[in-house]
Amino acid sequence: MSNAALANPADAPQAIENFQQSVGRIRAALKQVIVGQEAVIEQLLICALTGSHALLVGAPGLAKTLMVKSLASIFDWKFSRVQFTPDLMPSDITGYELLMRDNTTGNTEMKFRFGPIFANLVLADEINRAAPKTQSALLEAMAERHVTVGGVTYQLDDPFLVIATQNPIEQEGTYPLPEAQLDRFMMEIRIGYPTPEVERDIVQRTTSSELPVPDKQFTPELFNQLKHLVRSVPVPDPIADYAVALCAASRPGGNGTTHKSCEQYVTFGAGPRGSQNLVMASKARALMYGRPVPTREDIVAVAKPILRHRIIVNHRAMGDGISTDDLIDKLLKEVAK
Repeated sequence: MSNAALANPADAPQAIENFQQSVGRIRAALKQVIVGQEAVIEQLLICALTGSHALLVGAPGLAKTLMVKSLASIFDWKFSRVQFTPDLMPSDITGYELLMRDNTTGNTEMKFRFGPIFANLVLADEINRAAPKTQSALLEAMAERHVTVGGVTYQLDDPFLVIATQNPIEQEGTYPLPEAQLDRFMMEIRIGYPTPEVERDIVQRTTSSELPVPDKQFTPELFNQLKHLVRSVPVPDPIADYAVALCAASRPGGNGTTHKSCEQYVTFGAGPRGSQNLVMASKARALMYGRPVPTREDIVAVAKPILRHRIIVNHRAMGDGISTDDLIDKLLKEVAK
């Protein structure tokens, strides 16, 4: 699968078909252990195939951890899980320097002990329980893909993804995530309760035998080909303009570009990273559905998980019962028509 396959019209159909087959294998492997949650799996795959971080929000027991571990197994990635607690220190994530003695020479020197952040896929469980000092260490890793300890910078593995979970129910002993850190997540993926039929299937599966971890499906080289193919997808100017218009309409005080509802209910709107992620996610989704270029349909499909954590509503919105998803619905219906 050549990275330039989409540039050659003759090669594009085969490249897209290969991409679809690869995504189909991933879905089939995930369905061995995950029941339902089709939309969640699709959004998680979009984040993985674009090399982006994701925030999973849902009540306990909805297979968030199992989903992430299964994804790492399919791609044969090094996986680590960090349980975030209020007393978690930055060194518990990044690693630390330790004074050690060389058994051969007897000399002592500082050695760096690598922390769990040095993995391809890091599960940050209940991320909002960690103190701001620890959050800042994670933010450097997410933003720059390296960590600095003792004045020395250590590069992280490639690929490097953080998938964080957040419990929307228990808020005691939690810290709000900084907006700068939220902006580093491509998507806020919300996981709802299953239907009774799906829940019955879950109960039958999980109470009869141990669920197997999916087998490796891809080599690192094949994953990189998939990721590069996503980046090579061309984006028509009207689609890029639509992504920009949606984000601009969410920003209050936008000199005529702001939607009236956002002017009334929003404190801060989506920044340029919002429009970048809309376009990138639409590229991946277009390939997943066999299209050589993204359409407005792709932008609409990914708009809520990409924009909901980037639009900060004010107290008036809370008082009137207006959520970020309500505002995004208005933008999708009324912007750039």
